[in-house]
Amino acid sequence: MTPAEEDAVREVLRGARTIAVVGLSPNPMRPSHSVARYLQRAGYRIVPVNPGHDTVLGEKSYRTLSDAARDHTIDVVDVFRRSEHAGAVVDEAIPLKPQLIWLQQGVVDPVAQARAAKAGIPFVMDHCLAVEHRQLGV
Repeated sequence: MTPAEEDAVREVLRGARTIAVVGLSPNPMRPSHSVARYLQRAGYRIVPVNPGHDTVLGEKSYRTLSDAARDHTIDVVDVFRRSEHAGAVVDEAIPLKPQLIWLQQGVVDPVAQARAAKAGIPFVMDHCLAVEHRQLGV
């Protein structure tokens, strides 16, 4: 990220309260679990999106991002899905108008990034949200 992008992301993360984590696993050995747990401890409300589980990290888990948005205002969408599935999540997120869409490290979809940009939604991909959160000093 450029310094200007870092400043913009820092500002969004400082104001954000709720992060939907798409693909959040209840398995503590999975990166999605450790990142979401870190974010919870940092003071964010985590909204799990995983149709295979009723709860994750003590929070109700939703089948879809749209289902989660019926109960919560989603500030940030954090995506832990393979790159080939990320575009569908981004398309579901765009009408929800989150302040930021984040594709985790190893998740890359420049076409989805362009769609988010066209909708005016900031977008980060191929970076770990927990690592960047620490580095940005949020």
